[in-house]
Amino acid sequence: MSEQQDAVVNAEAMGAPSSEYEREKVPESALLGFKSFVGMYAGEHCAGTELMIGPLFVAAGVSAFDVIVGLLLGNFLAVMSWLFLTAPIATRLRLTLYYQLEKICGRKLVVLYNLANGVMFCFLAGAMVTVSATALGIWFSFPMPALNDLLPNSVGWCVASLLTGTIIAYVAAAGYKTVSRIGNLAAPWMVLVFIAFGVIAFRDILDASAIEVNSLSSLWHFAETELWRGGEPLPGQVKFQLWHVVFFAWFCNIAMNVGMADLTVLRYARKSWYAIASGAGVYLGHFLAWLSASLLFSLQLRLDPSNTAVLPGPLAYKACGIAGLLCVIIAGWTTANPTIYRAGLAFQAVIPRVSRFKVTFATGMVAAVAGMFPAFAMKLLDFVALYGMVLMPMGAVIFADYYLLPRMGLQAFYAEARGIAFNPAAGAAWIVTMLLCWCLVVFGGVQIYFVSLPGWFIALALYLIISKLYQKAEVRA
Repeated sequence: MSEQQDAVVNAEAMGAPSSEYEREKVPESALLGFKSFVGMYAGEHCAGTELMIGPLFVAAGVSAFDVIVGLLLGNFLAVMSWLFLTAPIATRLRLTLYYQLEKICGRKLVVLYNLANGVMFCFLAGAMVTVSATALGIWFSFPMPALNDLLPNSVGWCVASLLTGTIIAYVAAAGYKTVSRIGNLAAPWMVLVFIAFGVIAFRDILDASAIEVNSLSSLWHFAETELWRGGEPLPGQVKFQLWHVVFFAWFCNIAMNVGMADLTVLRYARKSWYAIASGAGVYLGHFLAWLSASLLFSLQLRLDPSNTAVLPGPLAYKACGIAGLLCVIIAGWTTANPTIYRAGLAFQAVIPRVSRFKVTFATGMVAAVAGMFPAFAMKLLDFVALYGMVLMPMGAVIFADYYLLPRMGLQAFYAEARGIAFNPAAGAAWIVTMLLCWCLVVFGGVQIYFVSLPGWFIALALYLIISKLYQKAEVRA
């Protein structure tokens, strides 16, 4: 994404002055209090993705212990990553991610990073178009994709996806004030509906079972035998156990914390400990909302074991009727809007002569077409892991550049100091790490959920070694 402009996006959303500080430190007068970050993170992490991820956990055959303990631990590690990795650098330097990367990597390498970011955002927004389109399938009764479908399966589905995507694209192109206004109005109501999903599904499963819940032990027995039964995953799905859940919860936002994208947001924090506000988002969205959405799918499988379709529209409609359908539409919409907006900014940084409206609308239409293909939504667990793997190495580069290069007697912010547009050390660390992680998945048999952690250390080591060799060679020359 273009963090120059995305800095303004996040600042406006939290009440900070706009159109300032893109290429300078945030001054003391513009710093924000703790409540600003609680609201921002709570709104960002309770969204349309939750309606897909929760059911996909059940489809992966997760057990009660694995999903509950895994989410508690994984989300804790995510909050600690924001707190100890991202926030200290953000509050000491107070620079956007984009400007900091430009100082380290050079302009040309940052453009490549923007392109990768923009493409990933397009496909993620496409998954959210898919989420919203499933609600239209209830009203218009056209065939919708099954769990393992990768391609569109009906004309009605294609029309619904394109129509939904076009509306989303227009709103995103209208500007962030419109996007933010819609999100702020919808977020509190969506949280209540997510809670209702979980309560209603829990009640219906309990009513259909022969278990009496009157103590903590009976509640846990009910969770293990009726809510998250474990066992074999549904056909075509990877079996999820404790560490799958831990690493997915930790790294589903790896681009933001370990990958350092939230330098842009947290540079406005008065204190680095404000990053603990991220817990308001992940435990609301990535714990409560995921579990609530998973209960909807557990109820569906209990009522009809042959119905394995992960379709948020029908799931929500059975639980909450019209309110559920509206939540699905709005949740997908409010997630896709800022995602498309940011993707548009990323692409506009590459073609700055084209207006932001045109670039963003075209980006939204790409997402609309992507939404026709259910592969992005039905394989969302894998796609989110891939997204993190691609963007994670730059976080290691920033960490090493700030903390380690000066201790090694090497030049930090090397591209700025030498006036170069491409830092080979940073470029090699990013590209080689991605290739090595890909080889671990394809040839080494390592599941994609587990490669980002070793990948971060690989990127760190590569950047340090190549920086030392390259900078010393420059001195000798």
